Amino acid sequence: MIKILKLQKAVIAFILGILALIGYKVMSVNKIESSNYLLSLAGILFITGALMFLFPIIFAKQNKQGEVELDPEKQEEELLENEKKVATEESPL
Repeated sequence: MIKILKLQKAVIAFILGILALIGYKVMSVNKIESSNYLLSLAGILFITGALMFLFPIIFAKQNKQGEVELDPEKQEEELLENEKKVATEESPL
């Protein structure tokens, strides 16, 4: 499902956020002052990842029955088929 919805960037952002949190913990134990910057970076990465996860759900398109489809590849195929049908109906033989 992650591959279908193209959410790899969000997963990568979460992984980087976790790595930044681990780095923060290591730096804070050693009492390094710049550890707060790493903590803020981790927060930014988590927020960015969360927004990337919500993006396809918020901007999902509805089909003819009013149901939301989250498979973008399927939607693209249906749009191409509809465009071909409209083009063949409009062009005179």
